[in-house]
Order: sequence, then structure tokens, then C-alpha cells
Amino acid sequence: MFFEYVHVQEKPMLTKGVSLRGLEVFEALAESGSVARTAELTGLSQPAVSQQMRNLETALGVELVDHGRRPMMLTPAGRAFLSRAKAVLRELRLAQSELTVMDLAHLAVLNLGVIDDFDNDLTPRLVTMLAESMTRCRFKLITAPSHEISEEIRARRLHLAIAASSGEVMPGVVEYPLVRDPYIFVCARGAAQAAGGIEALMREAPLLRYDREQVVGRQIEAHLARQKLSFPERFEIGAHLSLMTLVSRGVGWALTTSLQYMRAGRMHDRMEVHPLPFSPFARTISLYAGSDWTDQVPRDVARTMRMLVSDMVIGPAWAKLPWLEGDLKILDG
Repeated sequence: MFFEYVHVQEKPMLTKGVSLRGLEVFEALAESGSVARTAELTGLSQPAVSQQMRNLETALGVELVDHGRRPMMLTPAGRAFLSRAKAVLRELRLAQSELTVMDLAHLAVLNLGVIDDFDNDLTPRLVTMLAESMTRCRFKLITAPSHEISEEIRARRLHLAIAASSGEVMPGVVEYPLVRDPYIFVCARGAAQAAGGIEALMREAPLLRYDREQVVGRQIEAHLARQKLSFPERFEIGAHLSLMTLVSRGVGWALTTSLQYMRAGRMHDRMEVHPLPFSPFARTISLYAGSDWTDQVPRDVARTMRMLVSDMVIGPAWAKLPWLEGDLKILDG
């Protein structure tokens, strides 16, 4: 008789005392710097927040926050652990969103339009989740710039649409706000320092404009006019990734949004990002639905979309550009 010995490598288990609730409390405390605010965010009492942090620090054998400072500040170990904790929580929330059952089985047809900012990863994930909920539904998806999506929902050729808000009220269409997406300044890596600062770069290099047919292009031009800022008319680019490519190659500088910047990930190593050197502004991404649609369907889709955007886009954006926290955010609606 022959026996085959197979070595099974044991996977390390989580240290006793490291809990999901503890990670959530640590994340909230790192963002707020306040036990009182963390208690509000998590629904726990202040003593319970303190106990969760003591349990987590004891389990890990290190101090994650400097308890003697107000607001509380992360220790070097805390900063290192935070990025790992955020990644774990982001994956768990994404898994939870995929298990969320939307009540779409009764639909016979659904025409959905989604802004092309999400066409890399998020839209396929959303469509997969919708498909699993629609057992007998004829489904159509289009991805396009916001102004085209808005025209389609206005003409009632779409039942649901996710697009940047133009600020206008569309008769017969209900809006569900999803995301606040702030505008930012982008240029080639090292360009601002070489020019002597952002404002000097704005004077020396051309503004790479978005096509004014697009909502983002109109919003940028309107805000520049409000700030009484004028730049020579040289470049007007329709395709977002083409514009970002020109920025990365040092042709000029641009104003874009946080979500659009994240979409250009393959060029990030050749670009740098700064807060606007003048009054800030932002766009709103919303879900639109015809008013004749049942209220629960768009609310379910909006809730799922908020979870996906938070986990797949906003979390990574905050990790890359921490100063966006509190500005780039999910909107309740």
C-alpha cells in the first residue's frame, strides 16, 4: 500500500481581537480625528469606540493613534495600517454590494445610459449585477458623454440614465444625486515647478479645453468667466483620454474632475494634480429616471451605484489624493 504525502500550507489566521467593527471604527477615527464624531458615524457610544480601538491596538501590539493629541493623529504604524484596512473594507463592501438583491425580476425591458467616465471597470460590474436581477428582461445599454445621455433620457429613449447634471430641470424626469465630483488642476509631472508655480504655468502654457458641447466643457468655461479668467483659444479636445495624453506630454495644462482623472490611470506617472488655484467648484453625477417609472427601481439602482462608486473609484482616489477626502464624496438622495 502506498501513501502520498501532500503538504498543505496553513494560511495565517487573523490575530484574535482584530474585528470588522474594529477596522470600521479605526477608519472612521482616522478620518474624523474625534471619538465623538466617530461615535456619530458608526452609531456606537463614545466608550464603545474607545474600547474598539483599545482591542484593535492590543491585538496588533502597536499604537495606531496618538491618544494624547486633539484632534487625534495617526502614528506611523497607524498610517501604514490604514491603507491596508481601507483596502480590506473596500473589498468587503464591494462584495456586499454584489450580494444586494435588486427587485428587477418584474421588468420586461430596460434601456440604461451611463456616462463614459465609468466604462473601464464600474459599468461592467453594474451591468453584471443588473443582469443577475433581470431574469426575463430585454436590456439595452449605451455609454456616451453626459450631454448625449441627457438628450436620450429627455427624449424618453432611456428609462434610466447616469450622467453629470447640467443643473437644468427636465420635465417628466426625476433626479437622484449620486456623487459630488470636484474639479482639479492637472499638468505634466514637474511642469509647475519648472514654470515657477501653478499660476506662472497658467500664464505660460496653453489651456487644453474640453469640447464645449460637453457638460464638463460648459461648466469649466462658465466658472472661468465667473472668476474673470481668460485664456487664449488654441486647443479644444473632445475625447477625454486624448486631452489627458496631451497634458501628460507637457503640451499644456487642464481643468478636469477627480473621477475623470482616475479614469486616465495609465498616464498618472507622467502627470501631477493640484487643488484649483482659484475658487473651487464641482459637478454632480446623478441618476435620472422617467417620472412614470416605479420609484423603487431607480432608488435600488442609485443605491447600488453609490456603493460601487464609493468602493471602486472614491476609495482609490482618496488613497492617491488624500486632500480630496470630504470633497469627492457620495451624495444621499
